[in-house]
Amino acid sequence: MKGLKLSEEYYKSCGAPMIREKFPEFEHMIATGLVGDGSECYGLDDKISKDHDWGPGFCIWLNDENFRAIGSDLQREYDNLPDSFHGFKRLMSKWGGGRVGVFTIDEFYVKFIGIVQAPGSLDDWLYLPENNLAKCTNGKVFSDPSGEFSRIREKLLEFYPEDVRLVKVAARCMTAAQAGQYNYIRSIKRKEYFAALYSETKFCADIISLVFLLNRSYTPYYKWCHRAVRKLPVLGEFIYQKINELVQNHDPALKNRIIEEIGAGVVKELQNQDLSHSGSNFLLDHGPVIHDKISDDNLRQRDVWAG
Repeated sequence: MKGLKLSEEYYKSCGAPMIREKFPEFEHMIATGLVGDGSECYGLDDKISKDHDWGPGFCIWLNDENFRAIGSDLQREYDNLPDSFHGFKRLMSKWGGGRVGVFTIDEFYVKFIGIVQAPGSLDDWLYLPENNLAKCTNGKVFSDPSGEFSRIREKLLEFYPEDVRLVKVAARCMTAAQAGQYNYIRSIKRKEYFAALYSETKFCADIISLVFLLNRSYTPYYKWCHRAVRKLPVLGEFIYQKINELVQNHDPALKNRIIEEIGAGVVKELQNQDLSHSGSNFLLDHGPVIHDKISDDNLRQRDVWAG
């Protein structure tokens, strides 16, 4: 049983009847779902996930006015719902509070992106933590008759404005090349093994981020980004498998070859998307080419490394 499916069934069996019976005049203004923190919100939960902050539960979102009217009463009724469902009980850890229950719409979005609406400027988009954007657009909305909660979510799901995406794609090309294609083997030659390990990890993280950008999808929390990349239609399976090969191999020469294979695969996709027509397999050479495609003068004049 996946956590998201469990939560939706719990809502339909227990939550929806409670709302309909106890708060009928507000039913058409209440949004419900499971979105936010937790592997189950990404569909990535497994047996190990079930030891903490996993189990029957869902989110309820109200606007400020309705929260003032019924928020406390609704939370009390939510807390009175069965604590076990389909044989599962939610186990709360010290840091797992606030993932399910009753929230204001504004409270939910402020928690993750610091504002109560979709970003209004390119700078606002540029500096939002990407894994937080992933957190408030993952999971599933079960019900939202008024559409108040979903309007913000749908705007975020449209993804970055293209100029912001180009800034980030160009910067990832630069940093991935620097870490993997340049500094990894140099660190090995110097016997700087910590630097080599860091270069390899940094390369993998930046390549995964780059592939998410090429798919117009937000990169999730670091613990899940490798597993999540596999689901992406563009380069997902290729990058998932190649990174597995890279991290499981202990021969520096083979690692370096895999890094180059990854770089070549990404370059091909940059060309497929008309982001770069450079023939180089060194990702660093593609960063400035992509950066020059930015339309906004302010963003285009910034350092290509700063994404």
